[in-house]
Parts: sequence; structure tokens; C-alpha cells
Amino acid sequence: MLLLDPSPGPSTSPSPSVFASIDVTKICNTDVVCSRVYEWTGNQWLANSSYWVIVKPLRILGIVVAALVIRWLLHRAIKRLTNSTTRASMPALLKPLKERTAQTAEEGQFIPERRRQRAEAIGSVLRSFVTAVVFTMAALLVFGELGFNLGPLLASAGIVGVALGFGAQSLVKDLIAGLFMLLEDQYGVGDTVDLGEAVGVVETVGLRITTVRDMRGVLWYIRNGEIVRVGNKSQGWSLVVIDIPIGFINTEEAIGVLKRAASAVAESAEHKTEFLEPPDVVGVEQLTVDGAVIRTIAKTTADGQATVQRELRRALTEAMDEAGLSERIAASRLIPRAAVPPGLPLAYEPEDRPGGAT
Repeated sequence: MLLLDPSPGPSTSPSPSVFASIDVTKICNTDVVCSRVYEWTGNQWLANSSYWVIVKPLRILGIVVAALVIRWLLHRAIKRLTNSTTRASMPALLKPLKERTAQTAEEGQFIPERRRQRAEAIGSVLRSFVTAVVFTMAALLVFGELGFNLGPLLASAGIVGVALGFGAQSLVKDLIAGLFMLLEDQYGVGDTVDLGEAVGVVETVGLRITTVRDMRGVLWYIRNGEIVRVGNKSQGWSLVVIDIPIGFINTEEAIGVLKRAASAVAESAEHKTEFLEPPDVVGVEQLTVDGAVIRTIAKTTADGQATVQRELRRALTEAMDEAGLSERIAASRLIPRAAVPPGLPLAYEPEDRPGGAT
């Protein structure tokens, strides 16, 4: 360590060189950089200012470079995480909850494009969050290097955060609900959902707002924080249930006709890929005053439910008609009876009817 002579020299009046000499000695007794600069340059002012001219800028530059490197590494990790969603082995973070808990036969029905879109949305949110956190920490460290007192600054930031938290509770609630909605894959663009009053097809999904187009063409803007339940009709598989009244005809004959018609629809080239399991005529579902009701069920893909349901109804109706069962059903039904006996006026009421006002 180089120690400098603090003596002011022969001059009795203070001068800038005297103060510089004293400051250099005081600083350089504990600062290696100051000593080296004075040793290399012999310049007292440069040695005295080396801490602010060399050390501080280098520290600030190091903080900025470290922040950029950390941000780049985290963004790269997030990008690799989101890019892996199109592969067979999907990270558990991006798997829907139903896929994490159990492996089902319908796993292959999930569309990779949907996973990619959801992963991109989650990746964008994570990258923005990482950028904000890293640069905020870097800015605080830079302020500390410049000599700012971070205590009042952090206290003020905390007060502002509390005020914003109370003033923007609904906004924070919507953002958090939207983030968890994306992570859990509750619904996506193109899904048919039931969100309470709004039932229709999802057009856009955001962190704060979800838009749904209903069957009448009305576009609903729904805040994610206000969604308390979601009924998704487009995820996984769907079930088609068709009830056909057969009157009082032979049930075994009707079930046989319906089974053959349903099997023909499932084996057709046009609808074969839409059936996950062969359709089944389960039998008599209920009995009414008009006779028995036969139920037919079919497990289909979510997208093909409406098409299969219409095709099954058409095929079952035509099969009943071709087998001659439709005429027998109509003949077996009872003729509706009037509530009042024939020939009796509708306004007639017997005098001895019990009850009523006296």
C-alpha cells in the first residue's frame, strides 16, 4: 500500500493541492484502487476521484451487465419450457390439472396447437414478470451505489403498493384469476363454455378479460375475477344422449332396430373418427302415460358431439319408420280425454262440490 505524505509543504496558506493531498492520503490508506492510480499516474486529483470516476461506474456497469445476463438466462429457460409443450413429454407446470392426476385414454384428443397457444401466453406473462423483477432489483442496487438512502424509497414504494392494492383490488383479482386460468387450461379460444349468464364460443382469452360469442351473436366481455364456475363443452370427450318414446310396442324389437341403426352410423366412413366408443342402446329409461322411453348413448369427441347427435337422431328415426314401428307407436297411444265429460258445459260446476267459499 502506498502511503502519501500529508504535509502541506512550505506554503502557509491552504490551496487545492493541499486538500487534494490530504484527501488522497486519507482515502488511499484504505483503498487499493486509489493507491494504484496515484502510483501509476502521479495525479492527486485522479487518485482522489478514482472511487467515483472508476470504481462506481464499474460497479454500476457490472450491475447492469449482471441484470441483462440473468434476464437472458431466465428468458431462455422460459422459452425452452414453453417450446417443449409440443413434444410428447410435456412439463408438469403446463399440463392441465386433469392430465397431471391421471393418464386417460383421451389424452390424444388434446390439440397440440392449443397447447402451443396457451404456452405462448404463459411464456409472455412469465417473461414480463421476470423482466420487471430483475430490472427493479438492478435499479435499487444502482441507486444504492449512487448514495441514495433506500430506506425511505422502499417505505414509499410499500405505501404506494398498499394504496394501489386497495384501489385496484378488482384489477389484481382479474389478473391473478386470468393467470391461474391459463395455467390450469380451464378453457381456450374456440371452446364452447358455460360461464353463467354467458354461454357460447370463446373468441379471445386475456389476463383480465375473456370474450364469449353466444348463439345469438352477442359478444360478452367477462372479467376473469368474476368467473366463479366454468362449464367447458369442448375439452376431452362428450356424451350424446338420445331418448326415443316407443309407446307400448315390444321393447326388445325396438331396441334391436335402434342398435342396428346406431352401429351403422358409428361404422360409416364419415363419422367413424368421431366415435370414441361404439354407441349403446341401454334400454328402457323411463315409463310415462304414453309408454316406454328408450335411451341411446354414444361417447364422441368434443368437436363432433353436435354432428353425431343430429346424425343419430336422423338414423334412429328413419330406422323406426322403415321397420314399421312408427305406425304401431301412433296406434298404441291412448286418445287424449277431455277434463270435463262430453256434453257438459265447461262453466258447469256441481253445487255439492266440496270446499270453496261459503
